[in-house]
Amino acid sequence: MKKISILTIVSLVSGSLFAGNPQRVGSAGASELLNNSWARNSGWGNVNTAGVRGVESVFLNIAGIANVENLELAFSNTQWLSGSDITINSIGLVKTVGGSGALAISLSNFSYGDLIVRTEAQPDGGISTISPYAAIITGGYAQKFTESIFGGVNLKFYNQGLPNLSVSALLVDAGVQYHTGKDNRLKFGITLRNIGPSAAFGGDGLSIQATVPGGGYSQTFSSRSAKFEFPSNLVIGGSYDFYPGSDQMLTAAINFQSNSLQKDEYGLGLEYSFRQTFMARVGYTIFDNRIDRQQTNVHTGLAAGVSFMLPMSKDAGGNNLAFDYSFRATRTPFLGTHTLGIRLSL
Repeated sequence: MKKISILTIVSLVSGSLFAGNPQRVGSAGASELLNNSWARNSGWGNVNTAGVRGVESVFLNIAGIANVENLELAFSNTQWLSGSDITINSIGLVKTVGGSGALAISLSNFSYGDLIVRTEAQPDGGISTISPYAAIITGGYAQKFTESIFGGVNLKFYNQGLPNLSVSALLVDAGVQYHTGKDNRLKFGITLRNIGPSAAFGGDGLSIQATVPGGGYSQTFSSRSAKFEFPSNLVIGGSYDFYPGSDQMLTAAINFQSNSLQKDEYGLGLEYSFRQTFMARVGYTIFDNRIDRQQTNVHTGLAAGVSFMLPMSKDAGGNNLAFDYSFRATRTPFLGTHTLGIRLSL
């Protein structure tokens, strides 16, 4: 019944996501929900929807946390659009529960640096500075239904704002993975992300103290913020593992992402693994620019990354510590997006 419920959610919501309007690109709010702050899978263009596992599944496909054997803890730091002073720090934990389930929690904090406060009376600033913020807190559960089928649901609490202006919302992800073939080499994945109602900013920042014309006294005037939609998307992916040598593995992955308020994306990626201790990966994302024939994405589509895994026990598949790095190319004046991560598996 749980498997049927997850597949039902995917079926019911996917129709509305495929009805996205490319002409509304940029009209969604909460763009932080589209930013992958984890190093391993961002290093090959977010294409591993079918095979992602562990903490990074809280962003890519929540079903992947069911592949954790016991416990995984991860931390990452992202210099988003290097030169913009935007930093993302993320921490996450996945723990198996029962015989076939897993729970995950994560926190991603976005820092935008200090901005100068400017007013009509003092357009050059000199008053003070403010620090915008955004945070995403997730809690997810995934289940291993059979040896081949995994499914899960993820709840996201999103909060963004300034000291006197903010917005909060609760969103839902749902995902499924299917592994088949010899040694489960062939994998398929599908996920719905960022499903939730529209939201609007609120707070004292929408009020202004002004003199009533002809009245000779002051009064507070308040305005209402327009509601915005969240950047929901439907992602479908597949991958296949090749074994060119006894100690080597090459994984090829493809991905399609249908965005409700963004251009659709097509992704390709390769990951090479040697003895499960060194991994190198590369990915490329193609944005669907057929409507306006314009390149409107700050990232060019190219991504690359590496991982080093250090075994902490002599047993195969035992405890290990991994270091990840990813780079995503951007257009000028930015100098790329860089992510460093560390993972501990117990």
